Amino acid sequence: MLEKLSEIDQRFEKLTELLIQPETVADQQQFRTLSREHSELQEIVSTYRNYQKISESLEENLQIADDASEDTELRDLAREEIKELEAQSRDLTEQLELLLLPKDPDDTRNTILEIRAGTGGDEAALFASDLFRMYARYAESQQWKLEILNESPTDIGGFKEVVISISGKKVFSKLKFEGGVHRVQRIPKTETQGRVHTSAATVAVLPEVEDLEVEVNPNDIRVDVFRSSGPGGQSVNTTDSAVRITHLPSGLVVTCQNEKSQLKNKNQALKVLRARLYEKELQEQHDSAASQRRGMVGSGDRSERIRTYNFPQGRMTDHRINLTLYKLENIMMGQLDQVIDPLMTHHQAELLKAS
Repeated sequence: MLEKLSEIDQRFEKLTELLIQPETVADQQQFRTLSREHSELQEIVSTYRNYQKISESLEENLQIADDASEDTELRDLAREEIKELEAQSRDLTEQLELLLLPKDPDDTRNTILEIRAGTGGDEAALFASDLFRMYARYAESQQWKLEILNESPTDIGGFKEVVISISGKKVFSKLKFEGGVHRVQRIPKTETQGRVHTSAATVAVLPEVEDLEVEVNPNDIRVDVFRSSGPGGQSVNTTDSAVRITHLPSGLVVTCQNEKSQLKNKNQALKVLRARLYEKELQEQHDSAASQRRGMVGSGDRSERIRTYNFPQGRMTDHRINLTLYKLENIMMGQLDQVIDPLMTHHQAELLKAS
């Protein structure tokens, strides 16, 4: 482990030299790639250097404690410090083991989140809007930037579909386990007899990719423009600014209508299309290798039921790790770390077992 950490430390120093002399870097794309790698290595290098300092102090105190020529009081102090340093060394070793685990290369990427109403009609659409607000509040608490790319609202305040872009630090690493079917159990406002109904919404979590990483051939797409509309078909724009892009080889269709500019909507739609194509390619690669990319806590498949939100009992259950929390109100207000952190910890524990 220490040999690998030393190599990482040397690589970090080399990257630092390159980045402070940008003229040595070929182009902006390479500079961004090197900057991302430098940022990814920063935490592990900082922890490793701290571990080295602790190890040096531990060695010095061990020598003092074993030196019969030293003052008795000084040797006693050294022994006390050894206990503290050994505990710190153990903690840092555990941290380094986790930091050395194979990284998902997408963890540092920004994210496109797609929320769609599933079974349950109007209640499912209302639940989709509740999930949107939950993620929006969580993004705000993380100081992430959120932008709505496309939305299909209903007359009663729900969403048939909403597609959002979330950018910031480690967005995908925190949200990647949110993909799948989210089920809700509650009494709808329209229910007169007080019966609990079950409905669902699906969430897809896509890593956002650069233009150069996934090239879209202009000959492979059909672009249709139309007039954007709000609930009930009421026009919200008097020009044909909404854009629908169909990727002919894959059959993928992306619609964006939130911007007033047709060009902006087209660019947003291409962004979503690239993310979907990237995810599709990754899924095909991992399927052919008979493994799931996020198999430790579920596949991320949109058809997999991952979580149940039971409003009468104030309970949320994540079925993948058998986590049940009676803090549903807090969770819906965006306090998602109490759900996401256990998922990440479980994932890391499974990786450690497999390593």
